[in-house]
Amino acid sequence: MRSWTGLLRNAQRNLHPSPPRKGLSKKATDLEERISQIPLDRFRNFCIVAHVDHGKSTLSDRLLELTGTIAPGGQKQILDKLDVERERGITVKAQTCSMIYNYRGEDYLLHLVDTPGHVDFRAEVSRSYASCGGALLLVDASQGVQAQTVANFYLAFSQGLRLVPVVNKVDLPSADPARALEQMQSTFELDPQKAILVSAKTGLNVEAILPAAIGQIPAPTGDSIKPLRMLLVDSWYSTFRGVILLVRIFDGRIKAGDQLISFATGLKYTVGEVGIMYPDQTPQASLRAGQLGYVFFNPGMKRSQEAKVGDTYTTVGSEKGVEPLPGFEEPKPMVFVAAFPVDQGDYGHLEDSINQLTLNDRSVTVQKESSEALGGGWRLGFLGTLHCSVFEDRLRHEHAASIIITPPTVPFKILWKDGKEMIIRNPNEFPEQDETRERVSELQEPYVTATITLPDEYLGKVIELCEGNRGEQKELSFFTASQVILQYELPMAQLVDDFFGKLKAATKGYASLDYEQVVYRKSNITKLQLLVNKVPVDAVARVIHTSEAERLGRLWVTKFKQYVSRQMFEYAIQAAAGKKVVARETVKPFRKDVASKVHASDVSRRRKLLEAQKERNKKLKG
Repeated sequence: MRSWTGLLRNAQRNLHPSPPRKGLSKKATDLEERISQIPLDRFRNFCIVAHVDHGKSTLSDRLLELTGTIAPGGQKQILDKLDVERERGITVKAQTCSMIYNYRGEDYLLHLVDTPGHVDFRAEVSRSYASCGGALLLVDASQGVQAQTVANFYLAFSQGLRLVPVVNKVDLPSADPARALEQMQSTFELDPQKAILVSAKTGLNVEAILPAAIGQIPAPTGDSIKPLRMLLVDSWYSTFRGVILLVRIFDGRIKAGDQLISFATGLKYTVGEVGIMYPDQTPQASLRAGQLGYVFFNPGMKRSQEAKVGDTYTTVGSEKGVEPLPGFEEPKPMVFVAAFPVDQGDYGHLEDSINQLTLNDRSVTVQKESSEALGGGWRLGFLGTLHCSVFEDRLRHEHAASIIITPPTVPFKILWKDGKEMIIRNPNEFPEQDETRERVSELQEPYVTATITLPDEYLGKVIELCEGNRGEQKELSFFTASQVILQYELPMAQLVDDFFGKLKAATKGYASLDYEQVVYRKSNITKLQLLVNKVPVDAVARVIHTSEAERLGRLWVTKFKQYVSRQMFEYAIQAAAGKKVVARETVKPFRKDVASKVHASDVSRRRKLLEAQKERNKKLKG
């Protein structure tokens, strides 16, 4: 009887849970009350932009500590939430966090966005700019202005953002703040008097950044009384809540229970919860004009394809009175690889792993394909080689996937004689030589405008590297006495073939690279295939420039020969560009050791047996 009574009491507790602890509830209430007292003119939305490895995430930590958002001395790089970001020390995904800062006796609500620094993730920076009124332009005092710094400046300038120059890492022995300030003035025409010299690692002078941001970056505009106008900046997938949206409120107010409609899809949703990132998801009663926060729906949005980045949302019934916000241009994948499981029995597990990762990274394109040599697999599209490498690392480490990745390729364009155009992303779709001669009007490959910044002492080596990769020089300028900006038009195929690694090796790591404006140009390209015993291996086919065919062909057959086993018969490994064989290696067959029973000193008998074996092999070949 007692046991039944205990079970009933437990059931009652579960049905009517006790109220939350007063301390937690009071903290959340105090935060919400404090934010509600801050007017719109004391909001500031800004991001940190810089070249890769200039200290953005470390500076974000110091600002969060300074405002009391996180405890000092805790976890490093709190906004880098992916394991691969912590392992590599780079930011892959833009992250946001709200802070409350008391300045001259008044509270300010600051929304900080930490952005990636690598060119492959420029779309993240572009989306961050759309939600901000200004940016901290961070420059490493030891490295100076680099390629992505230049790209970020012009992107921010084109969107009319206010920039606050910050020089980081002034505590390093190799730091040269005067040179960095001179570069910022000559390259960007930024006033060096307004620049802030800091060390994010030690916290030196970091307290001067937020007053400068408040003074120089304008407050966001908007009206909380108007109908809701909300911009979708980013999204990610949660197993329990579905798709979670990161939004910027331009007009109006949003709270749980509101009925929203999407301008892009026309679908309607009921808001389940709204909140801010502080630094983790912190629920709020409502979000109002000028704020950045998160929203998820109840019932949840289950398909991430419905969350179109750049979409505008408003309340149901207000569609006619609200003008949609200009969206974003979705980045197009420019690097393609084929992925196959090592064991075809793991196909299902690998497919689930790829689907889970693409839920949080929709810039990856996935298309199923099959290979006679490797079985079923996928053709994956990425924004660049680092993007591809990060995705592969996440598959291996987070999902324990055993995977074979083919070398990266780029898309090519075919202009047919009947006037049609076709983009080829899979080398196996490239037309054969006879079809090319009869039906194809022109073959084109993608070119990019590459901007390289480097010390002048390495200029000769870099020019030699670019010319050797079929580059065409467009501009060469000195923005300081010892720093050079070099512009080249390079084939995208050469860029993905470890061009950045070769550039770093040629300049001892001092050069930086940025690229943009992909255009297609006429080119003399062909398909290079590997033939084993005259049968093509489709998984390793590549579309290349004809000038590279012989070199790559020799490399392929030499390397492939090391990994194939000998058989009882002789067979050839060939590399063919079109119908022309450009390289060949022969794998010799096993042969019987006919001289095994002959004494080592009996040379004449040994020679006689080997000659007899040779004659028998000739008859077999005949």
